[in-house]
Amino acid sequence: MTADTVGGVWNYTLELVRALAPFKTEVALATMGAPLSEEQRRQADDIDNLTIYESKYKLEWMENAWEDVAEAGKWLLKLKDEVQPDLVHLNGMVHGALDFGVPKLVVVHSCVLSWWKAVKDEVAPKEWNKYKEMVTKGLQAANIVVAPTQAMLHQAEQLYGPFQHSSVVYNGRGQHGFQFGKKEPFVFSMGRVWDEAKNISMLAHIASDLQWPVYIAGDAKHPATGKEVELENVHFLGQLSEREVSDFLSRASIYALPAKYEPFGLTILEAAMSGCALVVGKTDSQAEIWGNAAKYVDPNNADELRDTLNDLIEDEFARNIMAMRAIKRSHGYTADPMGQDYDHIYRQLLKQAVAV
Repeated sequence: MTADTVGGVWNYTLELVRALAPFKTEVALATMGAPLSEEQRRQADDIDNLTIYESKYKLEWMENAWEDVAEAGKWLLKLKDEVQPDLVHLNGMVHGALDFGVPKLVVVHSCVLSWWKAVKDEVAPKEWNKYKEMVTKGLQAANIVVAPTQAMLHQAEQLYGPFQHSSVVYNGRGQHGFQFGKKEPFVFSMGRVWDEAKNISMLAHIASDLQWPVYIAGDAKHPATGKEVELENVHFLGQLSEREVSDFLSRASIYALPAKYEPFGLTILEAAMSGCALVVGKTDSQAEIWGNAAKYVDPNNADELRDTLNDLIEDEFARNIMAMRAIKRSHGYTADPMGQDYDHIYRQLLKQAVAV
């Protein structure tokens, strides 16, 4: 399996590897993007059916990445000879074009072209043409393409299809890490305030009009300028450990993420498992996942976000109903069904390979 260490795919990967343990699946994980942090190393050490092979190769969506992507491909083929896997599960898309000699599953967690359309409301500029060409090759060469929602799969098919086979497997989280604590009067969110897709900046800017404080797990420093942003009624918490995140979620009454683009949203799931009332961006994927268990806002309408949050702040009964709906809905997205679904796909792929 491949995974990057710089985003939500890392948590998804560890959760999946744990969920595959009952099926006696051993995972050799090739990591890319950045060296593992101390916490990531600790997390990985706790998983018995996991062996990590670490690298720092750039990911396909990073700037000037193609030389690294090619080198990473050679490294993965060497690793394949060493590990002798029964099948390959790729969480990046371009390497789907490599000839591993065993069945290949590729997951579309997100992609630059669908991100660009959602965030900028335009087609990605021509400097992304090579990315499109390479991702198309990778996905079309896969034995099966998996996406975390029907909405994401539909977008991927439109942009890069047709695929040989495809399936939707919803992401999952282990509930043991999240608990419903005594709720306190604050709004919580997670992510970089500069991330256009997560759109947390809109929450930060309307915070002064809210009756409750807003706590954001993420840095207040701009990545380019290094300048720290200070906003009224907003408390930036910096990078939190998994345990600290779990603690804040257990106490937060409302979790807000007015994202323009969020193909699944593990942080929203974690908030739901922790009994937060959810306020999220109105996108096809979020509506598919949460149904009536979230309040939806137009990600381009700050007034709507402010009013929706203040309504929930003022109405404890409505808040409790939304929290209960979120908890109930989250039970459909635990790690076990995700492990079962992937195990089923793996076995189908191996059966087909034997038949061939």
